[in-house]
Amino acid sequence: MLNQGRIDLLGRVPLLKRTLKTRAFQPAMMLLTLAVFTLAILAGLVGTPAGNRNFGIVFVWIVWWALLIAVLVPFFGRLWCTICPIPAPGEWLQRRAIVQRRPGKLWTRGLRWPRRLKNIWLQNFGFLGVALFSTIILTRPNVSAWVLLSFLLAGVLLSALYRNRVFCRYVCPVGGFIGLYSMLSPVELRVADPDVCVAHKTKDCLTGNEYGYGCPWMTFPGSLQRNAACGMCFECLKTCPKDNIVLNLRTPGSDLLVADERRLDEAYKAFIMLGCALLYSAVLLGPWGWLKAWANMHTLPHWGLYALGFITLNLVILPGMFGAAVWLTRRLARQRQPLRRLFVDYAYALIPLGLAAWIAFTFGFVLVNGSYALAALSDPFGWGWDLFGTASTPWTPLGTTVLPFLQVGVLTTGLLFAVHTAYKIARQNSAQHHAAFLATLPVSGFAVLIALGFLRLFLG
Repeated sequence: MLNQGRIDLLGRVPLLKRTLKTRAFQPAMMLLTLAVFTLAILAGLVGTPAGNRNFGIVFVWIVWWALLIAVLVPFFGRLWCTICPIPAPGEWLQRRAIVQRRPGKLWTRGLRWPRRLKNIWLQNFGFLGVALFSTIILTRPNVSAWVLLSFLLAGVLLSALYRNRVFCRYVCPVGGFIGLYSMLSPVELRVADPDVCVAHKTKDCLTGNEYGYGCPWMTFPGSLQRNAACGMCFECLKTCPKDNIVLNLRTPGSDLLVADERRLDEAYKAFIMLGCALLYSAVLLGPWGWLKAWANMHTLPHWGLYALGFITLNLVILPGMFGAAVWLTRRLARQRQPLRRLFVDYAYALIPLGLAAWIAFTFGFVLVNGSYALAALSDPFGWGWDLFGTASTPWTPLGTTVLPFLQVGVLTTGLLFAVHTAYKIARQNSAQHHAAFLATLPVSGFAVLIALGFLRLFLG
């Protein structure tokens, strides 16, 4: 089905629709990822302290991260949230079932989530906290294991206190950036006809019925305009009696142009992701040994300086520089909108560049260290096992000759996407092409400056 430039995959592929409507599909995938997640935690707690030999470090922070940031998010949006194991135990306890729809109320205290926290600020600060200690988390298996276990326990606790997936929607540090970058994905879950949802009185997608639960993400599909608030659990597909749910292929980045849903918390997430990618690249790929030592907490005073610089870059320097660019944009184009609104609007142009920077960083990190996965697969705890005959596989950096071309290509694509998005946003605020072109220049200049900084780190 072709509808306003969109292709309905469920209509084109009936087998896909039948699979996604099956109640066993999501729990089966969650059980699989939960088994891997549990193994990663156990390996971190009782396995070898050598990070490059530990399953928990290698398969979470190299293999999973590469799949997430380079494949799942850019091409499939929030697909990881469909199969993520973290909310599974808490959700199954709420429902008192794993596969079948059990009638009755959810087993939870049913407390109301505070209105002032119905945003992604907690996810922003949670991601900053994890990123600040990232060098330690990525190299020390026991620390990594406790972080992963804390996510699991937080999901269970919040499920016991609040209805549905409060942890996923408002707390999970990973879910925050997945939601941000999922707006670039060419895949979206929407309704075929919003008028059908308006006319339908019972709203089974919110309340549930014998075929499924009400939306665990507390989102009404009939008003859904962006991927950010949809966890792709497909409960609405199961419960909709009007067969009005579609899974579309669409133009990548369409959500960035939904002007009435832009928010300051998401704008700051864009800066946080850019800043963290810059610092990750400098610490893990750069030649500055002293910076890596500071980040690794070799001495508390030096780590304090690193932490201060880290927070300042993410929350002050980058937003401040961008704010100056937006002020200049407003003056050049003579836009009358409030500066705060323009700041939020144009920040969405940085999302394509941020994702491109993370993909380029991931290429550099994963291609160099990916060969550790073969050894860790055969000997997950570092106890001398050789389950699949690959335990003795030597460390072999891959793609070193093509890596610079990959990174330059990805960054260039992200930069061009960012500039194009900035112009589209400028046209929403300026009726004339000339004014929109002038408005785009300072924001594009900021994006070029950031891209050059990444190229300096990647290429030396």
